[in-house]
Amino acid sequence: MKRTSVLLAAAVLATAAQAAETSPGDVVFDNGAVSRSLTGVPGDPANGRKVFMNRKKGNCLACHANADMHDQLFHGEIGPTLDGVAGRYSEAELRGLLVNSKNTYEDTIMPAFYRADGFKRPLDKFKGKTILTAQEVEDVVAYLMTLK
Repeated sequence: MKRTSVLLAAAVLATAAQAAETSPGDVVFDNGAVSRSLTGVPGDPANGRKVFMNRKKGNCLACHANADMHDQLFHGEIGPTLDGVAGRYSEAELRGLLVNSKNTYEDTIMPAFYRADGFKRPLDKFKGKTILTAQEVEDVVAYLMTLK
């Protein structure tokens, strides 16, 4: 009986977390910043670090240098260095940049990591999908907040 209660509680929590997730079209921006968490669940900086360096997910190193990842090859020079980024931007501003940086910097080439529509000629397999999940955005934000 106790195991059933634990499993039921876990299912309820998982459902509540999914219900709290903000869909890409419902994200509210305030001067480019997104103050409300996309998931209602705190970000995991360790996973955010993995997403950040993953060449098939965030691929942030393609454009940004980051001394915290000195062991990774080929840091980009297109975007600003992310050393000390938590001292330059708030959590809400970083979330807004990840969700859709064009709301802050109109001419940026940084992709919108949490946008599912409005693209020109995407491959069919990418239609309606975001680059990162809502939780991955929260995880990357949590990681970036460690870069002081």
